[in-house]
Amino acid sequence: MNHLRFGGFYAPYHEPRENPTLALERDLETIQLLDRLGFHEAWVGEHHSTGWETIASPEMFLAVAAERTRNIRLGTGAISLPYHHPLMVADRVVLLDHLSRGRINFGVGPGGHLTDAKMLGLDPARLRAMQSQSLEVIVRLFTETEPFSVATDWFQLNDAVLQVRPYQQPYPPIATTSMESPAGMQLAGRFGAGVLSLAVGRGPRGPIDLKAHWGIAEEAAEQYGTAVDRSQWRLVVPIQLAETKREAVEAVRAGAGRFLLDYVQGTTGRPAPVPGPHDKVVDQMMELGAWVIGTPDDAIAAIETLIERSGGFGALLIWGHEWGTSDQMARSYELFARHVMPHFTGALAGLQSSNRVARALTDSLHAERVAAVEAAQGAYEQQAVNKS
Repeated sequence: MNHLRFGGFYAPYHEPRENPTLALERDLETIQLLDRLGFHEAWVGEHHSTGWETIASPEMFLAVAAERTRNIRLGTGAISLPYHHPLMVADRVVLLDHLSRGRINFGVGPGGHLTDAKMLGLDPARLRAMQSQSLEVIVRLFTETEPFSVATDWFQLNDAVLQVRPYQQPYPPIATTSMESPAGMQLAGRFGAGVLSLAVGRGPRGPIDLKAHWGIAEEAAEQYGTAVDRSQWRLVVPIQLAETKREAVEAVRAGAGRFLLDYVQGTTGRPAPVPGPHDKVVDQMMELGAWVIGTPDDAIAAIETLIERSGGFGALLIWGHEWGTSDQMARSYELFARHVMPHFTGALAGLQSSNRVARALTDSLHAERVAAVEAAQGAYEQQAVNKS
């Protein structure tokens, strides 16, 4: 991909000891900041348990975000399809599509936490199959205007049709979430959808083979007669930038340790890929190449490595976190927008070309400038002589 897009991916993560109202307001303010800085996308997830991730309805949250922003595209990242009747999902997404005047991306997943599924009485082993069943029906609702009926063992539709059609044609862009398993990539291939890759650096079984992962989507697309597009493949990476690497590391040292050991391992039960302790987590994760903590130059190098590892993708999303203070987080986004994004969007090409032309002419231009000044001085002196 010659020109990348950039955005943010927000579960979001807030420590349970904090005021949830203020945390939600910070999330909205962060998306507003991204909009002002020229980021292209912001994605928001759906969760119902653990105490850390508190947005229960990404559609409702993004309706507010749409009113506070102007240009940034807003994505559900993701709606947990097994938790809802597909007609309700389709209707809410279409409503949001209209309210935002077509700035919506439709991200779907099987469910973020097994604790959510258990509260709802859902069998975790069935979630991916339920997601696939639901998405098939939702796409039909988006595209078909003749009423149709469907009966499954967990939902039913009788002469169903969406009375309001999607604002975007044929419907809002779809993206499936993908971690380590092949399921997300297979689903993307089946529906010709985009992908949100949430495990980029390293999973429980070691480094992620991104090229092989994308190959799964291509194989599924060939099987189902669809097509997948690398420009709709988004990689999600934790990033924190500062003027120096030391500043960036120290800014997130405490928060990153709590996130990995208290949340990922202690709350969700996923084994941490590093042993800790808390104050060593950030260094250990950087050594694995799983997190990008440093300067804009470090981020540029990391993205170039990801392009090589993956064979090319369309967008990089910063994994939203609050490991530092609000000012440190805002500064990180600003540095990224000023110094990293232009490197990959083509925005610097004309500036750098113009600068090269000027620099190549410095000697000759200086000589011409001196000659012009001397000529003007000579003309002035001659004028004075003539007057006398």
